[in-house]
Amino acid sequence: MPHANAITLRVATPTDTPLLRHWDQQPHIVASKGDEDWGWEAELARNPPWREQLIAELDDHPIGFVQIIDPAAEDSHDWGAVPDNLRAIDIWIGEAAELGQGYGTAMMRLALARCFADPAVTAVLIDPLASNTRARRFYERLGFTFWQRRRFSDDDCAVYRLSRANWSDLVVGEETVRGPA
Repeated sequence: MPHANAITLRVATPTDTPLLRHWDQQPHIVASKGDEDWGWEAELARNPPWREQLIAELDDHPIGFVQIIDPAAEDSHDWGAVPDNLRAIDIWIGEAAELGQGYGTAMMRLALARCFADPAVTAVLIDPLASNTRARRFYERLGFTFWQRRRFSDDDCAVYRLSRANWSDLVVGEETVRGPA
């Protein structure tokens, strides 16, 4: 696993558009999120209060993308009627050669810490394609539990949930195993 300080999250900007378009064409990303056009040119120029779009970097080299939203407040209403005080995460590693290196785990831990830094947030949702068993196992290893099956546009998704209590148990367990930093 990469050293915790090696991976950082920074705000995505319009200058990241070519990189994100390139990543969108990678077969492993199409297989994990579909081929939906996220409209990067327009979306990276907007900064709504309910969303963060972040580039994950390893030693200042972009390796992935993280989006954190408030599903009750987002403007497409894709999540429908969900309770307040939730967050939802989209995440991917850009290049196939960087899969399986522990980067996704480090990125998720940073994203979860960011979500739960708000004391009002009670849980985090993630919605991999139902057919993406590798992603589903990954989220389960991080403590997420299956919540419901749901369709987003044409995508059949398995929605997973991680409560604040389960996240806290995970963090305490890691600190017990690793000791202080």
